Parts: sequence; structure tokens; C-alpha cells
Amino acid sequence: MGISEVEGKFDKFDGTIGAAEDDFSDAQYEMAIEVPSINTGVEMRDNHLRSPDFFDAEKYPEMTFKSTSSKKVGEDKYKVTGNLTFHGITKPLTLDVWYRGQVKNPQNGQVSAGFAISGNVKRSDYNLGPNFPEAVLSDNVLLDIDTEFKKQ
Repeated sequence: MGISEVEGKFDKFDGTIGAAEDDFSDAQYEMAIEVPSINTGVEMRDNHLRSPDFFDAEKYPEMTFKSTSSKKVGEDKYKVTGNLTFHGITKPLTLDVWYRGQVKNPQNGQVSAGFAISGNVKRSDYNLGPNFPEAVLSDNVLLDIDTEFKKQ
């Protein structure tokens, strides 16, 4: 565990959720993230994260997640399991997903659905920053995603 937390985000990404059931019990989730779009708010750190020391964004420019199962575990709460491919490595990952409801935009009629997604990834599982000990940089990376999907 590190002595402080650093928050970051990826500025460029795309994702889809496909479901025939209104309660999303049969949902399929897919996400693609452009790794070079990492943004922690500190340019020097972002450049280091893009380097071969960490993400090696030139060699591995995309991170993907594709679900293999979705299980309803409570009202509007799901356990979604899938494969995260990142840094040339694919590993299973389970995410907690909360459906926050839908709203229709009164200006354009577009319906959007809100989701909160969380999970944990071990840095060592993807060979990220192997030369940085856990006392300096935590092996545990918290994923915290708030997003909206437009209904099509």
C-alpha cells in the first residue's frame, strides 16, 4: 500500500451495454479504452505512466473488457464477470455494477441510462511497474466508474 492515493482517468474510451431484458439481467458489457489518454492532472507523471515502465502505451495502446456473465445480486445491482485485456495480458475480472435508472432528455428526446461500476485490479497481474515496490506504489488499483449509456 502506498502512502497516498493518486486519482486518474482515461479521457478516450468507448463502451456498450446490450440487453434484451429491462432489468439488465442478460446484459453484455464491452469497453475499449485508449491507454495513451491517461490523465492524472500531472503531465510529467502521465508521460511516465505512458512509458515502458508502466503502461507502455505505444506498444499496448488499448485496454478492453468484454463480459462473459452478468448476475443480478440485488435490486439494480449486478456482478459482471469478464475478461480484461491490458498490457498484452488477459485475465478474468469481476465488477460490481449498479444501475441508476434512465432519463429522457427533454431537449432531444434521447434516453440515457446511468451506471456506477467498481472493482479492483492488481497491478502485478498485468506486469505494470514491476520495478516499483508496493511500499512506493500499491499493487491494488481501485476502479471507480460513473457513466451513462445512450439507448439505441
